[in-house]
Amino acid sequence: MANLKLTDVGKAYGGTVEVLKDINLDITTGELIVFVGPSGCGKSTLLRMVAGLEKITAGTLEIDGEVMNNVPPAQRGIAMVFQSYALYPHMTVRDNMAFALKIAKKTKEEIDAAVENAARILQLTEYLDRLPKALSGGQRQRVAIGRSIVRDPKVYLFDEPLSNLDAALRVATRIEIAQLKESMPESTMIYVTHDQVEAMTLASRIVVLANKGIAQVGSPLELYERPENEFVAQFIGSPAMNLLAGEIVATGEVTQVTLPEGAGSISANIPTTDADKGRKVNVGIRPEDMVLASGPDYAYRGTVEISEALGEVTQLYFKKSKPEHEPVIAKLPGIHTNVRGNEMHMTAAPEKVHLFADGKSLLYR
Repeated sequence: MANLKLTDVGKAYGGTVEVLKDINLDITTGELIVFVGPSGCGKSTLLRMVAGLEKITAGTLEIDGEVMNNVPPAQRGIAMVFQSYALYPHMTVRDNMAFALKIAKKTKEEIDAAVENAARILQLTEYLDRLPKALSGGQRQRVAIGRSIVRDPKVYLFDEPLSNLDAALRVATRIEIAQLKESMPESTMIYVTHDQVEAMTLASRIVVLANKGIAQVGSPLELYERPENEFVAQFIGSPAMNLLAGEIVATGEVTQVTLPEGAGSISANIPTTDADKGRKVNVGIRPEDMVLASGPDYAYRGTVEISEALGEVTQLYFKKSKPEHEPVIAKLPGIHTNVRGNEMHMTAAPEKVHLFADGKSLLYR
């Protein structure tokens, strides 16, 4: 339905407090783009700039080739679903969904057709004559989404729409949003969340925001398997990727790294040159990629301080070698009992190992 283009977009308050800068992003019709990042990184601010609720102080926003910087929100062809449902409590579901169309002076036939269509898509037909107080939290959020659908906008914006729901409802409503997107393949959607599961399961592409800009853009698996920098490597994935200090001792198509902290060594399927020999690097290994070393070669040796048996996996937290370090975490499949206090040797397959220097992945040099 719409292509969006952000070119050198920035936001500053009072001309001095810079929140976002140099945002460059192309969003094509039919994509579901998810903005993620730490609290205060500007996710919602960027979404509100697209909506026209925040003024763009630098750069341009285009929708279908038309610059929208000074176009009022109501004329941008955008519908927004907020964190709060913001339903009218005295109106039925039908009237809540129809309200914007009545304000726009649509005919009764047009309004009824739009409401019935949205209710069918969102499985709300049997609830159309109920008041919001008679609905569950997930159903109320679907009504809020329905108010957007009836307007047939060019772009749908979602600002953390599931954050007010409990864990079970979050899962159910997340699935419903995924099904909604499947039923509306030409719809362009931008979704803001701090929940990695929502981002990984819903997104066509994820935009990771940090340090006032974009840290990386890519599909969920691209960000998980090939992070461009240490921030993305640790932000995407739970628990976060382990980072261990190391030194390159052998170069080539396969790089050999010693790990003084763990008194071990590891290979990485990352090409390096003779100039890299002796270079200090951080070795990144995801907890789920760590395995028990079966022989004398290992990457990390540590003592298990805490063990969490979760049924399908067991998470091991190793004792920190220094107070200021983050604990090394291994996520082993199955149940492992009586391991607390044990010294264990861990390693990882070369294709699962990441190398970072000066905060950036050696894959992207």
